[in-house]
Amino acid sequence: EVRLVESGGGLVQAGESLRLSCAVSGFSFDDYSIAWFRQAPGKEREGVSFISSADGSTHYADSVKGRFTISRDIAKKMVYLQMNSLKPEDTAVYYCAANRGWVFTFYFYSFDYWGQGTQVTVSS
Repeated sequence: EVRLVESGGGLVQAGESLRLSCAVSGFSFDDYSIAWFRQAPGKEREGVSFISSADGSTHYADSVKGRFTISRDIAKKMVYLQMNSLKPEDTAVYYCAANRGWVFTFYFYSFDYWGQGTQVTVSS
């Protein structure tokens, strides 16, 4: 069974940091790339960061570039999103998702599996 389980969300003040974790099971990082998405109230889900199955190369949305870092621990089957210098506009539910491919994409429908999400709230 394929599962993705996010954790690490919470309430922080602007300027602080959080690290989100995504525990994956039921598939190999050799076959699936992982992305983080987020969805704020009343807004569409948007891609935040992507790490490729092929070589671990990473991609970021412009809004988080320089502040967020995606990484993976293959042995532990974990993917992380380190979020620094958080802003109130980063407030959203954050999801990790798996895509059977290695080419960078944030196309929502190309992701086969999704976690349940974790809430991140940044106060001003």
